[in-house]
Amino acid sequence: MSKAPKAAVEVAAKDLQGPGVVFCPNPKMPLWSNHPRVFIDVATEGSGSCPYCGTVYRLKTGDKVASGH
Repeated sequence: MSKAPKAAVEVAAKDLQGPGVVFCPNPKMPLWSNHPRVFIDVATEGSGSCPYCGTVYRLKTGDKVASGH
């Protein structure tokens, strides 16, 4: 039995919420697959994964997260 690869979602810097985070489940996910909303930091490492469903969120190549207030 092989494990299916986890889903990956590429996000643009303009799509990040607050201090460089995305939330999961995202609006494109079907309702049947919902789990509690979690915020995932993608600004620090360039990617992060959801602890519930394993979806990986990656910052789009070449995008920079603006720093400052």
